[in-house]
Amino acid sequence: MFRQVNLSLLTTKHKVMEFTYFIGTDVSKNELDLAVMRGSTLLFHQEISNTQDAIVSFIKELYKLPGFNLSNALFCMEHTGIYNNHLLACLYKKKANIWLEAAIQIKNSSGKLRGKNDKVDSIRITNYAYTQRDKVRLWVPKREIIQQLTHLSAARTRLIVAKKMLKTPLKELDSFSTKKTTGPGASICSHALKAIDADLERADHKIDELIAADPELRRLFNLVTSVSGVGKVTATQILITTNEFKDINDPKQYACYAGVAPFTNDSGKIEKKARVSHMANKKVKTLLHMSALIAIQHNRDIKLYYNRKVNEEKKNKMSVINAVRNKLILRIFACVNHNSPYQNNYQKLLV
Repeated sequence: MFRQVNLSLLTTKHKVMEFTYFIGTDVSKNELDLAVMRGSTLLFHQEISNTQDAIVSFIKELYKLPGFNLSNALFCMEHTGIYNNHLLACLYKKKANIWLEAAIQIKNSSGKLRGKNDKVDSIRITNYAYTQRDKVRLWVPKREIIQQLTHLSAARTRLIVAKKMLKTPLKELDSFSTKKTTGPGASICSHALKAIDADLERADHKIDELIAADPELRRLFNLVTSVSGVGKVTATQILITTNEFKDINDPKQYACYAGVAPFTNDSGKIEKKARVSHMANKKVKTLLHMSALIAIQHNRDIKLYYNRKVNEEKKNKMSVINAVRNKLILRIFACVNHNSPYQNNYQKLLV
């Protein structure tokens, strides 16, 4: 079950807990580097294979430490996708305290880094767990249906990439070569392209089935897609990345996550233009960009807003589109938080 688990971080601050032992793990495909601290004192470092048997044996060894118990130990690791799964499965089964943190968060907290290897990284992760223990956020797995949606969405993306890899060269060849020259290659690829289209259709159908079969997902999906410009693909990705709005329920936080929240960078008397951060979920950002363009075309209020900003106030087009992306996020979260679909004519209804 945990071999393909998708991971989730609780964004709400966990109640303050007292920990005696801190175990930081640097995770790779084949090995786990673990550093164990009692308080601020490093006890030892150990490298084991990334297998469930090796992990179980390591946990048994930990019980030989004085006063060690899983209830007073905090296991911390970076988010590394599926390579975490064996460790997470074993620890979660034993009801251990697990802190799954973004790698950039640990890196930023470590200051200027000198030297880097798996042993050093595991010790840095352990130090992070100790120094930031009052900010611990314990990990829990996402619902299985969200895990399934995540993998289906990823498979769909891979199919789209494969289709693009086949079609783009063919289009370029058509522009610079004769059909007699390019025809045989296009004919060969046509079967693969048809198969990819069929697989994409099956993936979309399965995603629709999963959402329709789950009452909570169906409710959230209908709320999100009620916002003009937001389609099925964008709504599905929002459900996945927010973990059904459990991990992220604040629009400002999601705008930051999606890379559409502008940040100022003022130093002294030098005022710089606010810019969005490059640290973002690029897939979500792209989907929101497409949703914004659709909303500008088809939503009267958004269209008027865009035209006013661009034509009358002479604002930069990309800045205005980014503002539209923010508006969509605000509308989506308002609908979810109020459990009410978006209504374009809500002001008229109040009259």
